[in-house]
Amino acid sequence: MRFRLFASWIAACCVAVQFTSCVKDSAKMNYTMYSPVYQTSAEVRANIKSAAPVTVSGSGKMYLLGNYLFMNELYKGVHIIDISNPSSPPNKAFISIPGNEDIAVIGNTLYADCYTDLMAIDIKDPLNSKLTSYISNIFPDRRYVGGFYADSGKVIIDWTKRDTVLETQIASNTIKNNIYYSMEANMNFSSYMNNAASVTPSANGQGGSMARFAIQNPYLYTVTVSKLNVVNISQPQSPNWTKTVDLGFGIETIFPYQDKLFIGSNSGVQILSVSTPESPAKLGSLEHVRTCDPVIFDGKNAYVTLRGGTACGGYTNQLDVLDAADLTKPTLLKSYPLTGPYGLTKDGNALFICDGTDGLKYFDASDVNNITLKSKISIDMPYDVIHYNKMLLVSAKDGLYIYDYSNLSNIQLKSKITFTLP
Repeated sequence: MRFRLFASWIAACCVAVQFTSCVKDSAKMNYTMYSPVYQTSAEVRANIKSAAPVTVSGSGKMYLLGNYLFMNELYKGVHIIDISNPSSPPNKAFISIPGNEDIAVIGNTLYADCYTDLMAIDIKDPLNSKLTSYISNIFPDRRYVGGFYADSGKVIIDWTKRDTVLETQIASNTIKNNIYYSMEANMNFSSYMNNAASVTPSANGQGGSMARFAIQNPYLYTVTVSKLNVVNISQPQSPNWTKTVDLGFGIETIFPYQDKLFIGSNSGVQILSVSTPESPAKLGSLEHVRTCDPVIFDGKNAYVTLRGGTACGGYTNQLDVLDAADLTKPTLLKSYPLTGPYGLTKDGNALFICDGTDGLKYFDASDVNNITLKSKISIDMPYDVIHYNKMLLVSAKDGLYIYDYSNLSNIQLKSKITFTLP
């Protein structure tokens, strides 16, 4: 799964065709050709502002501020949804941000990545938002899907698609003459579902469970595949990138708790102190088998969902509960089997996990040594979950769901925004 995975790298040249090698000189191959559509960087930045709402065709990261839910649509931008009435939440506006994967909100400012750059957007009036400043090249390892690298003067805002038959020696899934060639019949446009975490509610907002951005006043921390960026946001709409910290390869998520950061990677959990905010320092870590690794923390225990069979490697699908009372020496308490977990969140003793084809699961976690499954909600591949005021916001493959869990023995669906899938 991933809602719209653009480049799932398969060995297409050897599939379903009885060749003795991957390419033959006279072979005729069916290809789907994707050509990039460009705008200049100046044009893209001028269009980073609220516009009329558009149809949602897939969701990504979520951030809740007051009555507004900011929901990323991968590589396209951010939908603004009014959830003041959970039974009928209207889609109010859309901010076009090409290459957007991650978001965070504090006060009147939305932070969002635009390929290699970090954007600061004024959302004092969410329906009349506008770009106020940006930091260039803070994410230098970001590349365009399909192998296209970012260009300081041009930005890919879309792709045109054309099916064709070629007699060629071009290998499948490759680039030639600025065109991406794929033998996949139904290629979809998305990134790896390889990160998940839950962000602690705060007066400034609450992030979703797939976060790679975290706010600890007055700093924004962002993770890439190997680094932690430290950004001073004491002047929120004029962020100042102060430092980059090496974390090692395979970093996936970030979870803030008081003056600590819990970093999830595909090989373990790292715990950092930000008591000196501009200088994060490592406290402890715990390694696990190679899998995708979301992590949350409740002040005593860390909850880590491991998901295998993906780009992260491994085949383990389970919940690990860690004793993290001593943050310098976290230890494994117990593991629980799961199907294919993604995002998770915890409210008191109620633990909610997005568990792939098994849907959304509610567990009683009052005893960490005996966590019990209480109910399972049938949802098509839930991805991310936020809890607030006894409501659950769940983004899934086919829509955004809002549930009332004030009565845990009878969790009720309040509404659903159905996505128009490509």
